Amino acid sequence: MTATGTPENAESPDESPEPGPSAPDVRSKGLDRRGLAIGLVLLLACGSLVGYGVLNSEEKEGKNESRSAPTAEVTYEVLGEGTADISYLGTGGSDKADVVKSAQLPWKKTVNVPAGEPPIVNVTLGEKGGQASCTLAIRGNHVQRSTASGQFGRATCSAELPEALEGAQ
Repeated sequence: MTATGTPENAESPDESPEPGPSAPDVRSKGLDRRGLAIGLVLLLACGSLVGYGVLNSEEKEGKNESRSAPTAEVTYEVLGEGTADISYLGTGGSDKADVVKSAQLPWKKTVNVPAGEPPIVNVTLGEKGGQASCTLAIRGNHVQRSTASGQFGRATCSAELPEALEGAQ
């Protein structure tokens, strides 16, 4: 016995027995397995959502293609000599104009414009100036003409598509 009244061979509270190689740490393996299981479940859930989104978007795209909006054939024409910058409403709708830089005149383009989108063509002459005119025809019927002249001259031709596109393409 020691002076404090504890046996000499007793372990002090600071000293803990070291686990031997045959004593597995059960708590850490249980946490690792739970963490791994949770990670796998989250991974499967995310994969499922991504797969659903891809498959669902393909279905929507297919539906949009089968029910396309009616269109009207529009012919833009720019007459004159030399070159001009031309922008026009193409088949994509009003969200983006198609642009032709330094187009050699005369120039002509026929596109199918979606119903509800007003066809428009803009002509801008260059620094050399000159004269150019734009024309716009819907389904072969002439609807407007405008003329640009002089240095950086501009002309715009636009129209409204008929409300009901009979015989729409």
